[in-house]
Amino acid sequence: MKSLIVYFGCGNIYTSNDAAFVYQVSKFSDIYDKIIPFFNKQIIKGVKLMDYIDWCQVAELMKNKAHTTQNGLENIKQIKARINKGRSSFADNYD
Repeated sequence: MKSLIVYFGCGNIYTSNDAAFVYQVSKFSDIYDKIIPFFNKQIIKGVKLMDYIDWCQVAELMKNKAHTTQNGLENIKQIKARINKGRSSFADNYD
């Protein structure tokens, strides 16, 4: 896990409530400039690809300051609702 910090040059590691280790990047510029470009070069399969696309969409909205408006915030909340457990298949959210 420590090698992620070295590789990306950002982030922290902590233990969660279930004793798992978590790598977390909180600084938006690190997410946008380092993490997203890395995963854009990798192959993500299945439902996680749709989660990643949504996550990138939220990052783009935040970069454009949409999160500072009520309408933008509602849009982000709708996107967030379908990430991870809120989605069961590609067709559920992308007809």
